[in-house]
Amino acid sequence: MTMRSFGWDGLRKGMAAVMTACCLAGCAWAVAPSQAAAAGAVFCDGNTCLILPEKPEIRDWPLARTEKRERLNRAYSLEHYGQEITTIDPKAIVVHWTASPDKDGVYRYFYPESVTEDGKETLNVASQFLVDRDGTIYRLLPETMLARHSIGYNWCAIGIENVGGVGDKEDLTREQLIANLVLIRYLKGKYPGITHCWGHYQQKEARESGLYKELVPGYFHEKVDPGPDFMTKLQHNLEDTGLVFYKP
Repeated sequence: MTMRSFGWDGLRKGMAAVMTACCLAGCAWAVAPSQAAAAGAVFCDGNTCLILPEKPEIRDWPLARTEKRERLNRAYSLEHYGQEITTIDPKAIVVHWTASPDKDGVYRYFYPESVTEDGKETLNVASQFLVDRDGTIYRLLPETMLARHSIGYNWCAIGIENVGGVGDKEDLTREQLIANLVLIRYLKGKYPGITHCWGHYQQKEARESGLYKELVPGYFHEKVDPGPDFMTKLQHNLEDTGLVFYKP
């Protein structure tokens, strides 16, 4: 079997082309994990195999980053975690979908520092990363800046939002899957303290990690994103990373 290695731009441009059939049935490693580690991680989806780039191409698209956001970060973290923090020591990655069809709408929604809830101004929701339908990765906030994206875990988790999931439809793209694989591998390598990865809908199971912290009684919302199909594919293609996942 012949496989090709692509830079990120080339990889994205070449995704639609059929390159080579997988040697194994289904979404499986086409080479041994030791060989993949030497050559670059391998992604297979049952039809084609790709050697993934070691580092993602990330476009900075910053949200409003002001003293107001810093103040609201401190207030939010004090209320929910018992300490004023604005930065995190990453220990987990939480994968989301936006439940909206385009990146611009998501950006506009995340951009303001604050939102009013129950008549009170509080920190607006956001994640550190946003992945568009074509696999383009945007960094909205510094990777170690606290972002409000997952109840109980914001103090230690990096969030990755994926455009899609309108009407709770599991429609995230192959390009997004590959972008998430490259980004998660990159973050795991950059921050050795990251030990876990889960989907937003797995927030209850993730309490087994020991990372859950929440001081506000009853503060919880059920989630369905990004769906078990996407998380199954992520988990399968990240088995060699040592990350802890939960049953999709």
